[in-house]
Amino acid sequence: MLKAAVLGSPIVHSLSPYLHRAAHRGMGLHDWHYEAIECDEAALPGLIAGLDGTWRGLSLTMPLKRAVLPLLDTVSELALQVGAANTVILSQDGRHGDNTDVYGIVEALAEAGVTAPRAATVLGGGATASSALAALRRLGLGEATLVVRDPGRVSITAEAAERLGVNLTVQSFDKLEAALEVDLVVSTLPSGAADDLAGTLERVPALFDVVYAPWPTRLAVAVAARGGTVVGGFPMLLHQAVRQVELMTGRADVPVEAMREAGKAEIVRRAAPAE
Repeated sequence: MLKAAVLGSPIVHSLSPYLHRAAHRGMGLHDWHYEAIECDEAALPGLIAGLDGTWRGLSLTMPLKRAVLPLLDTVSELALQVGAANTVILSQDGRHGDNTDVYGIVEALAEAGVTAPRAATVLGGGATASSALAALRRLGLGEATLVVRDPGRVSITAEAAERLGVNLTVQSFDKLEAALEVDLVVSTLPSGAADDLAGTLERVPALFDVVYAPWPTRLAVAVAARGGTVVGGFPMLLHQAVRQVELMTGRADVPVEAMREAGKAEIVRRAAPAE
């Protein structure tokens, strides 16, 4: 039995097991087992140290993407630039960290036809914001605006922007309207946190909201009602998982559509009223 898992806290609502298990079924990897494990920053070193040779990979979500870096033997250049790893590949050569969130964002935007934004604003300053900046850099942007609650507490994200070659302007939310002369807004805010911003942001041409449940968010509904392009968090989650499966298995024949169907089915199941 070969093992992989998603780690985080809280982890109970993670869709990763449904996505990865669908991939393994579609690839005929019946000897693979993928699970969700509750794990916070304090428990992470011990958990990783206790993994045996049957383990092949870890998916990481909040709050572990930055905390894992010191525990790794090697880290990809992209993960180093972003300052966050959401993927750990386990092999005889050690623990290798990578970042597939950036790939997920780029692919999610591409599916919606957003491939060459001229200007962009990112809401929020956490690890996902750093990945968003890296994705924008890959789409050709050399500058971006970051809107946060406390501009004095974004040093980690600002350092990531510098490593990525992104000229970053930092604004507080009370100056949000001044940061909306752009054709793409990326919201990395948690579920519900952007609800009160819907009236301000409704006219943006394109919105990428990392929330995938509950969906659509109030912000997404407002932008769509005005004819804007809206991209939700599920396509990002899907495509970052596709890349994780490739890295963990060493195979490129990942069944993307089977994973998409499995993830959407689970979202629908969770949204259904209890009987």
